[in-house]
Amino acid sequence: MKGNTLLQKSIIKLASICFASVAAAGTTVPSKAMRGFASHCFSPLLTVDKVAARLGIDGVRWKFYDLEPFSSAAPSPVNGRAATDGTDRRCEVAFDGDHAVQAAKTAVDALTEQGIVTPAALPSFFQSTTGTEVLAARQLNPRRIAVSTSGPVKGPTASKHS
Repeated sequence: MKGNTLLQKSIIKLASICFASVAAAGTTVPSKAMRGFASHCFSPLLTVDKVAARLGIDGVRWKFYDLEPFSSAAPSPVNGRAATDGTDRRCEVAFDGDHAVQAAKTAVDALTEQGIVTPAALPSFFQSTTGTEVLAARQLNPRRIAVSTSGPVKGPTASKHS
C-alpha cells in the first residue's frame, strides 16, 4: 500500500486536452489551441508565465501547474481549481466546439513526436467519461506517467484562465 501511495504522488497528468462543445481549420481557435498544446505542454521548461504567453489566445481556456518541475524551472503553483489528486503537473487547453477526434489525434501525435511512446497502466483514479475520445498513459521515466485525455467538458466558455 505504501508503494501505491508513493506512485500516486509521483504520477503526473502531464497533458490534458478537454473540450466544451463548433469548426476547425488552420487559423481557428480550436486549431490554434491544439497546435499550442502540442508545441508547448510537454516542455519540461514550461511555467505558468510561459503558458499565459503561449496559450493565452482569445477563446482558449487553459489550466497549468507544475509542482515538481522536470527541470531547474521554479514550481508553478496551482491557480484556480484544486490540483487533480495524485498529480504534480497539469497542462490543459479547452475551447468551444466538437473537436474531440482531432484533439485526440493531436495529443497522441504530440506524445509520439516527443518520444513519449512507452505505454503505462492508467492510474486507477483516472476515469473515462461519456464522450472521452482518448485516455492514454505513457511512461516518462521510472517514477512518472503522462496521462492525456480528450473529450467534452461542461462549464462556462467565457473564462480564459482558471
